[in-house]
Amino acid sequence: MKTSDFYYELPEELIAQTPLERRDASRLMVLDKNTGKTEHRRFFELPELLRPGDCMVFNDSRVLPARLFGKRPTGGAVEVLLLTDRGGKRWECLVRPGKKARPGDRLSFGDGELEAEIEEILDGGNRLIRFDYEGIFIEILERLGRMPLPPYIHEELKDAERYQTVYSRELGSAAAPTAGLHFTPELLEKIREKGVDTAFITLHVGLGTFRPVKEDNIEDHDMHSEFCQISREAADKVNAAKERGSRVIAVGTTSCRTLEAFSDSSGRLEPASGWTDIFIYPGYSFKCVDALVTNFHLPESTLLMLISALAGRDHVLAAYREAVRERYRFFSFGDAMIIC
Repeated sequence: MKTSDFYYELPEELIAQTPLERRDASRLMVLDKNTGKTEHRRFFELPELLRPGDCMVFNDSRVLPARLFGKRPTGGAVEVLLLTDRGGKRWECLVRPGKKARPGDRLSFGDGELEAEIEEILDGGNRLIRFDYEGIFIEILERLGRMPLPPYIHEELKDAERYQTVYSRELGSAAAPTAGLHFTPELLEKIREKGVDTAFITLHVGLGTFRPVKEDNIEDHDMHSEFCQISREAADKVNAAKERGSRVIAVGTTSCRTLEAFSDSSGRLEPASGWTDIFIYPGYSFKCVDALVTNFHLPESTLLMLISALAGRDHVLAAYREAVRERYRFFSFGDAMIIC
């Protein structure tokens, strides 16, 4: 298939720049994956679409305040974005301006509270950086770092917690699992009262999720790798749903990728911890996931290809054209869709 097969026209003014005041007040498009039929609801009505015995699977990863602004030895400004913890106080990072970031350069952040040295230029232009500090690194990041908002969001975020899900707990993501941003504690309670089971897994979202597909043929795309964890409790809940013939509903493409990467041919899970670079696009046969809660994704993106594999490209693109006509809000702080 061609990358251009997943293009759609999106007016720039439909890209949501700020979250709604109320998380679950966003719009919710319901897409029947078999027929392509759509329905327009509000996210707080989600429990009405669920069935007792369903199992909803959430990604509990928490976003690191991973953007650091500091100075180079010459006094020039530098921006460092933490991507992957490589151990030994070393991180793979994206550095701007990149041309001036050379091995051996010393960097300083927060009036010297945090210092670093660029050790190596990695494949793709990222840098391996070793940090020097006293105390607990996460606490230093909480003081000095900022939220790494996606490149299509140009407004400052007044409350950093609005780029975290209410159930986030495992620090490690460079971007939020945004389908979960619509949930409130009250909505989660209503879902459980409906008789729906809730399971939590972890996938630390990397910036590769925003990387465009540059190849003409999607099969030639080199998918980014991300770290996942599935607990015994989560595996047991998913397996129980499968055994009773209930639906497994992934909340977000990250949860979907984790479930599909680590389930066997019958859709069963075992506790797991490791990396996945699974690339799901039309032609893929889902083993575990039956339905998906998701936001609206960028044209020609791997995420749009994933949901097209679940609901069919024609159905998805028709639904997206309808969303544009109906003035839905798109991307991270935008509205949602449930494919079922």
